[in-house]
Amino acid sequence: MAKMICPRCMDVFLKEADSRCSGCGGDFCDFTNDDDFLRTEALRVAEERNAAGLGGLVRGLDCVIINTEPHTQKAAVQELLACTGLKFEKAFEDSEAVTCVLGAAGTADFLVRSRKTPTPFEDVRAFPKASGLPNTRLETFVFDVIDLERYVAIQQQRGIRFLSDEIIRADGYCFIQTIPSSFSGISIGFIQWISPPKDYASTESKPLDWSFRKPDSPFLANIKELDHAATRVEAKDRDPAIIEFMNLTSYNFDFSIYVKTFNSITNVARLSKSDFAMVFTSGIHPYVDEGTSGPTEKFVHNYGKRVHHIAFNTEKIESTVDSLKSSGMQFLLELVGSEEEGLKQIFSTPSRNTLLVNEYIHRYGDFDGFFTKGNVSLLTAATDKQ
Repeated sequence: MAKMICPRCMDVFLKEADSRCSGCGGDFCDFTNDDDFLRTEALRVAEERNAAGLGGLVRGLDCVIINTEPHTQKAAVQELLACTGLKFEKAFEDSEAVTCVLGAAGTADFLVRSRKTPTPFEDVRAFPKASGLPNTRLETFVFDVIDLERYVAIQQQRGIRFLSDEIIRADGYCFIQTIPSSFSGISIGFIQWISPPKDYASTESKPLDWSFRKPDSPFLANIKELDHAATRVEAKDRDPAIIEFMNLTSYNFDFSIYVKTFNSITNVARLSKSDFAMVFTSGIHPYVDEGTSGPTEKFVHNYGKRVHHIAFNTEKIESTVDSLKSSGMQFLLELVGSEEEGLKQIFSTPSRNTLLVNEYIHRYGDFDGFFTKGNVSLLTAATDKQ
């Protein structure tokens, strides 16, 4: 029996070729990912965004929100200070969470939180390798918006659902975020800053006297802005996850790299060549079992749909990685790529505090690409060690 997919429900079943979906009555068809449908849909979404009046309203990435367990929050902050260029700025708490703000010039801020209220995100207890940290994940990517009231009004008319009924208004900003995606497990947030300076605390927030020591390590200055983040999704959700992200932002689907040996596709969505990029990685075919499915589908099976890694542009990447190793960081593989190929990359082992892998990446000279197939293949293979 072939694996079949209902193009209406995007549900995959083991069915005979002439079967119909019991849920919606749609005809099944053979399931395998390719770019033809996605590119057609991506063009349609871009046209519909502009027609709806969304063109230009959503700009670049403002911050990312990482939720941790209360007992790992401080360790997660200290860890990020020790392996990135981020610096601790402040800590505060309110009725919903305890929040630490980390930032650096030229990059998105990091908000490391531990929630006090029940999580609206996917229950990860069903996933064996994430069950020990049930509240831990990079939850939300927050994008800067020009006119949040207009944006929300348009999107609500289009059927987009948000976590709050109304826009959340603080002293210096307005904010709202979507419900967690059933395709990717992440939420997309939108923030409009009203007056400088940027301050994520509100009048309800209580400042905390927490302090953290940024290691006095010169090599950390080589680790620059957040380059991209990669979310792993199920094979059947590859197209819906990218289309959904495009519907919410001004990003466009750019390209895919297929690694058939490992049943994996790396898909890149970009705002521009100089902005933070969103990467979605999925299987070409759905998960079958641990022995045959490949690292990408096995990751989703073991950890759930979630962000797999965050990537930082890194100068002097060889000496910087050596220094990270000397400071105690472990890696899933050695540096891959070369100056001749245009870039070098490496994956750390997953953090015990955030479950995130750190990628360090350097593109040489006038390299005009984003990834190379050779590097993607080696990095994909290395994640089988998780």
